Amino acid sequence: MYDLVKDDESADMSKPHRVSLAEVSRATGKMLSHGDSQHLNAGAVPTLDDLTQSLHFSPGDGRIWLNGQRMQLLHTTSLGALRRELLESIGVERTRGLLTRVGYSAGARDAQLLRERWPDAEPGSLFAAGPRMHSLEGAVKVEPLHFEFDFERGTYRGEFLWHHSSEAEVHQADFGIGTEPACWMQTGYAIGYTSAMIGRLIVYREIECTCMGHQHCRLVGKPADEWDNVEDDLRFLNAEAFVSTTAHGGAGARQQAAELPGDDQRPYGEKEMVGVSSAFNSACHMLKRVGSTAATVLFTGESGVGKELFAYMLHQIGPRKEQPFVAVNCAAIPETLIESELFGVERGAYTGASQSRPGRFERASGGTLFLDEIGTLSLVAQGKLLRALQEGEIERVGGVRSVKVDVRLVAATNVDLREEIRQGRFREDLFFRLNVFPIHLPPLRDRRDDIPLLMGYFMRHYGKKHQRRVTGFTARAVDALLNYHFPGNIRELQNLVERGVIFANEDGPIDLPHLFTSGEKSNTSYFSLAQTGRLASHDAAPAVVGGALLDVLPSMLAQEAGPGWSLDQLESTLILAAVKRVDGNLSAAARMLGLTRAQLSYRMKKLQQPAGE
Repeated sequence: MYDLVKDDESADMSKPHRVSLAEVSRATGKMLSHGDSQHLNAGAVPTLDDLTQSLHFSPGDGRIWLNGQRMQLLHTTSLGALRRELLESIGVERTRGLLTRVGYSAGARDAQLLRERWPDAEPGSLFAAGPRMHSLEGAVKVEPLHFEFDFERGTYRGEFLWHHSSEAEVHQADFGIGTEPACWMQTGYAIGYTSAMIGRLIVYREIECTCMGHQHCRLVGKPADEWDNVEDDLRFLNAEAFVSTTAHGGAGARQQAAELPGDDQRPYGEKEMVGVSSAFNSACHMLKRVGSTAATVLFTGESGVGKELFAYMLHQIGPRKEQPFVAVNCAAIPETLIESELFGVERGAYTGASQSRPGRFERASGGTLFLDEIGTLSLVAQGKLLRALQEGEIERVGGVRSVKVDVRLVAATNVDLREEIRQGRFREDLFFRLNVFPIHLPPLRDRRDDIPLLMGYFMRHYGKKHQRRVTGFTARAVDALLNYHFPGNIRELQNLVERGVIFANEDGPIDLPHLFTSGEKSNTSYFSLAQTGRLASHDAAPAVVGGALLDVLPSMLAQEAGPGWSLDQLESTLILAAVKRVDGNLSAAARMLGLTRAQLSYRMKKLQQPAGE
C-alpha cells in the first residue's frame, strides 16, 4: 500500500498522517460525484460565452449550427399556431404528450452535445449549462434557484424560475389565463436534459405558470420514484399506452408482468417496453396502426433491438390477445427438425416418433405465431411455410390429412431479405407474403434519448432480482453508456447494467469498472490527475490509460514523501515519472497522463524555468 501525506487539523502535526491510495481515490472521486448550485466555479467551462461562441450562422447556404447540430429559427407565433391547431384537432391530452416528448428529445440531445463538446467539464458546470443552453435557444430565461446532485446516492433536487417563457406567451395569447400550467415542451426539455446527465429518470413539475396568473413560471425536479402519483406525469412521456416509463412499477408494469410464452419462463416485466425517443415512438405508432388488424408483420433490425418484445406487444394490443402467442427461433432449430417443429409429427413417422404431437402452427391456432430469424430457413422449409400461409392448412410429418390452422404470422429478421433473394438464399414469393406491413426497429445508437430510461429501468429490475441495492450510476459511468456504440443494442445494455448491479458495492453507485469488463471497446472518457488536483476526463480507452496511470503512481509515491508536498511538486513528480517510464517518449507520456503532446511540452518547459520567473 502506497501512502500520501495529508494535513489534518485534528491530528498530531508532528507526525504525518498517512492516507491510502484507496482513500485518495474515494476522496478525489467525491469531488466529482456531487455538487450544488451554491458551490459552482463561475469561470468553469462551458460558460455562457463558450456556449455563445458555439452558435454559428451561415446565411449564404441557409444553415445555423449550435455545437455542430443544425438549428432553425421559427417565429413564436408560428409555433403558437401549430400548438393551437394541435389542441383543436387532437385535444389537450395528446398535444401535451406530443410537446413534452419533443422537449424531452431536445433536452437529451443538448446534454449529449455538451458532453461531447466539453468532455473535461465538471458535472456541476454541465448541469448549469443546461439552463444557459435553454436560454440561448430563445425558449426561456432560466433562473436557477437551487440544484444539487449526488451520483453516489443517485439523488437530484432542482428548483428554477422561468422568465419570458415563449411557450407560455403563445398559449396565453390564444387561450388567456387558465387553471393549468402550459409550458409542456420546456418541462420535457428539463426532464430530458437532467435525466441524460444523471442517468436516471428525473421528473419536473411546473408548479407555477404565467398562464395561471403567476408572476413567473416555477419548476421543481427530483427523481421520478420520489414523486407521489408520478404516473400522471409519466403518461405524457409515453407515445402509446403500451409503452412504459414507470419509475417504480406502476399499474402499467403490473399489468404486463405476465409470463412470456416460449421464453424460458422469464417474467415479461423484465422485457417491458421503455422509450421516449422519436425513433422508438415512430415504431410504436406503426405497431398501434397495424395491431387491430390481422395483417402479417415483418420486423427488421439488428440483433438485440427487441423484435420479440415488439411481436409480443403486437399480440397483446390486437384482437387475439386472449389466444396463444407462440415464438419460434428458426436459427435454433436444426434443418432436419424444422418441419416437424412447425407442422407437427404423427406417431411412427420416423424412428423415435413414439407418439403424435402438434407443431407450432397448431399450438398457435387462433393466436399469433412469431418466427424469429426467418432468414435462416432453408429453401425447402421456406416452400412448405409458403404453402401453409397460402392455404391456411398444414400436414403433419408422416400424416395423411390436412389440418386447418388460423394464425396471425409475425416474422423477424436481422438480415436484408432483398439481398438474400438476390443471392438465391430466400424465396421472393415468400418475401412478398411476409412483407405486408414491415416495421423497422432502430438500433440503440439511434435512440440514445432512451438510454437514461433504460439504465434506470434495468438497474431497478436487476437490483430486485438479485436482491442488491445500488443507488445509481457515477458520472463517468453515465458518460460511458451514453457514448457507447452498443453493437449488441438493448440486450447488451441490459447485460451491462445487470453486471454493474452485481459488481457494485451495496448501497453504492455503479461505476465504470463495474461495466466494461469483458473486452468492450468504449469511446468514453477516462479520468486522470489534472493540474487543479481534480480528476479530469479525456477521450481514450479507459482500461489502457487507467492502467498506465496506475503504473506511474508507484514510481512517484515510492519516493520519500514529507509533510511539505505541494500541488506543483505533485505535478512535476508525476510528469517526470511518466516521461522516465516511457524512456523519454513525450507522446507516450502525454497519453499516459491524459494530455496532448503540446500540453506536456508546455508543462515541462515550466518545470525547467528557474524559480521566480
